[in-house]
Amino acid sequence: MLLFLFLTITVSSLSFVGWIDLAKYSVHLKKKAEIMVPNLFFIEPYKKVESQSMKPQILEYPLDCNAWNKNNTCPSTYPKSYKPLNPNNSTCPEYFRWIHEDLRHWKKTGITREMLEKSKKYAHFRLIILDGKIYIERYAKYSIETRHLFTMYGIVQLLRFYPGKLPNLEIMFDTDDRPVIPERKFRRPDSGPPPLFRYCSDWQSLDIVFPDWSFWGWGETNIRPWRSMLKNIKEGNKRSKWKDRIPFAYWRGNPLVSHVRKDLTKCNVTDKQNWDTLLYTQDWKNQSKIGYKESNIEDQCTHRYKIYVEGWAWSVSEKYIFACDSPTLYIESHFYDFFIRGMIPQQHYWPISDNDKCKSLKFAVQWGNNHTHKAEAIGKAGSEFIHEDMKMERVFDYIYHLLNEYAKLQRFDPIVPQSATEICSESLACPLDGLWRKFMEEGLEKSPSYSDPCILPPPYDPQQLKTFVEQKVNATKQVRSWESEYWSSLNKKQ
Repeated sequence: MLLFLFLTITVSSLSFVGWIDLAKYSVHLKKKAEIMVPNLFFIEPYKKVESQSMKPQILEYPLDCNAWNKNNTCPSTYPKSYKPLNPNNSTCPEYFRWIHEDLRHWKKTGITREMLEKSKKYAHFRLIILDGKIYIERYAKYSIETRHLFTMYGIVQLLRFYPGKLPNLEIMFDTDDRPVIPERKFRRPDSGPPPLFRYCSDWQSLDIVFPDWSFWGWGETNIRPWRSMLKNIKEGNKRSKWKDRIPFAYWRGNPLVSHVRKDLTKCNVTDKQNWDTLLYTQDWKNQSKIGYKESNIEDQCTHRYKIYVEGWAWSVSEKYIFACDSPTLYIESHFYDFFIRGMIPQQHYWPISDNDKCKSLKFAVQWGNNHTHKAEAIGKAGSEFIHEDMKMERVFDYIYHLLNEYAKLQRFDPIVPQSATEICSESLACPLDGLWRKFMEEGLEKSPSYSDPCILPPPYDPQQLKTFVEQKVNATKQVRSWESEYWSSLNKKQ
């Protein structure tokens, strides 16, 4: 061993000064090394090779509340930029193309300072990114629970995930449920619609959709950050095979938030009727008293079918329902969030009529129980969409591309108002306690990403968009036709 090492050092030295061309003897030396020292990793000249089992050491930057508590100043220790270890050449999922559609209204005119300021009357806060730092100007408007804090926290985590990659920008954000920028008021070319970010929109509005706050945790309902929830639901899916699950459609939620949900409760099983549904009322106040024992989402993948129904607007429950690998029976919604537009009826979910819910749900369950292979495949496809195309890395990628495309449209230089304050992970998390502090610590990005963001696909051309929308419409129409045939045949038998 000593002789071999001495020989290696000597030859390397001679090669370095140019006396020996080591490349001529590399193959021979490699064979010699493998004979004398079988477990030694041989390094070719001028080429760095790492063992497959060797993982790069990643520095972590945990929450530093000690630094924050001393002078209420954001720590400056986190990297301002990064070089990814694994460059990413993959294309983002198809639903990312809707970013272009959401910003299309400002493509010709750009976004001016005047347009932005028109959004202020709706906004809960203004968020500014300037030279790699985030500033917030808060407004007096009441925000539901801690939505605003966890939304801000999510954008802070994006900067930790992709440090140095976000451009300077200013946005206005409304954390209420329903969209407020009607498209009909801004049809003239010079109308200048105000750009306003929120969690959902509808086909008659121009609000820009953004991933909701619960991706970083929802303390009021004991829902953990998204990475943890996906892991838990995946384990919950393993507890029972789909065919062994209860062969009914399941829903649990608060029926008092909308007339659509109240109407759904009429479909519950009783002594006099059976629509193949099991519907349960969720009382969050009572759940908080008993430690949320009956509301764990990962414990609810027990039925063959799961029902999604909108609330006051779209519902946060949507992504958790899809994550169970049971077919989602999706009651037609008036609202959309950032990902649902990329999902297709009969492929990722089963469409349910909003006008005749009970009959539509009954048929869906009967069809699924008589076409188990197809029904199970729909459940798997919907679940895989959530677990893969919507894993936390893709959520960050969506926000990254949305903000970058938005910044390209700005026709003004972002500024920090006098009333704005800098925010960071410490300024948001350290003053909190209980589940809110716990979830922020759990959702903290401790290190920059291993890779670059995925590559944003191009916008739809008009014909592509038309074809895609028609595909979804026709798939839904086909289900309605099957429903009609089913009930007509039953009526004839009676």
